[in-house]
Amino acid sequence: MSGVFELNDLLAKAGIRPDEVLVMRHRPTERELRKVLPWLAAERHSVFNAYQQNHGPVVEKALSRARYLASFIGHEAGRAVFVGLYGVAGSKTVSTRDFWKIPGNAELRSLGTRGPQERDHSQWFDLVQTDVMSVWKGRLVVQWPGIERSWWRWSDRNRIPVHAIHEESLLVPPMPDWQSLVIDWSQLPLVPASWRVMLSQWRGVYLIFDRASGKRYVGSAAGGENLLGRWLNYADSGHGGNRLLRGLDPTNFVFSILQRVSPDTEMPDVVAVESSWKERLHTRAPNGLNDN
Repeated sequence: MSGVFELNDLLAKAGIRPDEVLVMRHRPTERELRKVLPWLAAERHSVFNAYQQNHGPVVEKALSRARYLASFIGHEAGRAVFVGLYGVAGSKTVSTRDFWKIPGNAELRSLGTRGPQERDHSQWFDLVQTDVMSVWKGRLVVQWPGIERSWWRWSDRNRIPVHAIHEESLLVPPMPDWQSLVIDWSQLPLVPASWRVMLSQWRGVYLIFDRASGKRYVGSAAGGENLLGRWLNYADSGHGGNRLLRGLDPTNFVFSILQRVSPDTEMPDVVAVESSWKERLHTRAPNGLNDN
């Protein structure tokens, strides 16, 4: 299905007046948040919704006049993938201090969200997800007209063609091959469920790269949910119990897999593989972050 229908046609068919719909194409400027926003939309809806419930003064005025918000995420250049149609059930004024106490905002802050800028108070919108077009969540892709910097607009004043309706959701792509997998520390708690299943089955040797110092740490994982369990330990503590990682800023850590081993590999053999990687990558102190 391509170039036949427009978003306004779909809205009208669902009994929604396009002149009551504000359309947004979310594409955060914050690098970390931009990476995981589709994951949040797919599996952490309350955090995703928190992201779109606060805006600058100009968008506040527009959204306060809308009855619905059609929410999209930037997919490719000039395209956007549908997340949902939300009813605008009003708003309330919140102070900047209270803004950071709202559930979801602290997590967004860790991903780089700056929150209200240069204002003591702003509007917090009550956005209620509807069932309208919900079967197309993650599947409906539209062409975004005009310049991409214009990330919001009234539906009835624009032609927003349907580019495609996919069979599977695009919000959570298949997990990359283990040799291509690279995950930032801030992404660890947000890894999609389908990825977690794979990581819980994999054991082997992993690498942590510290962007700040340029140094590396090599570790191994076997048993106890394997790589998933070990990496989630870093997500909780920031250092995983490793002496030379303590005191470093974990937001600079990047995780990847150096080598997978068989599920029945004995622990001494896993440790031997780990030691080999430490030698080859020179990760023992003082050149690296391994202290043994």
